Amino acid sequence: MYTPPAFVVDDTSEIHAMMRACRIANFITATAEGPVATPLPMLLDAEEGERGTLYAHLARPNPQWQTPVIGDALAVFMGPDAYITPAWYAAKSEHGKVVPTWNYTTVQARGPVEFFDDPARLLDIVKRLTDLHERTAAKPWAVSDAPAAYIAAQLRGIVGIRMPITLLAGKRKLSQNRPEPDRVGVKNGLSESSRDFDRAIADMIPVPSPLS
Repeated sequence: MYTPPAFVVDDTSEIHAMMRACRIANFITATAEGPVATPLPMLLDAEEGERGTLYAHLARPNPQWQTPVIGDALAVFMGPDAYITPAWYAAKSEHGKVVPTWNYTTVQARGPVEFFDDPARLLDIVKRLTDLHERTAAKPWAVSDAPAAYIAAQLRGIVGIRMPITLLAGKRKLSQNRPEPDRVGVKNGLSESSRDFDRAIADMIPVPSPLS
């Protein structure tokens, strides 16, 4: 991933937090027939390996796990994004030498991939993923709430993914390369948007506090 120095996120714990904030990632593998991608909820185990390990599962009929993988797999996590109009830049009225751009946050994780169908391992991943996404519910659903025979049948329809992360890259493109007046204009413009992602990006843009 091309990342100019101003946009680099290099703290592993910070990158992990960005990954956890994304509810789904694109899981990509290279094959002799071309790249294959599947959007998946992925579980990050930060304690397994130097950079963490990703777990997920595919539907058994999905050909991605059956096609030999060339090299490493890639998981792409996309956070909030927003179009940036030059109209928000103070520089527009000063010299007019401005163009549109896009602000966004993203993480790319790379590593060797293992596909597995051991029932015990699959059940563990399904439980962990379920618990992760049910934890904010008023009455969380648990895998154990369903009949064991039914869950066993469902597990036969999926294939697990394990991807130890060997390369981790985080990027926040938030107008850090623009002068302060331009950043303030972008932050104010996005803050007035009705789009949730626009306002989320606005909250991240670094500008001095009024009290500083």
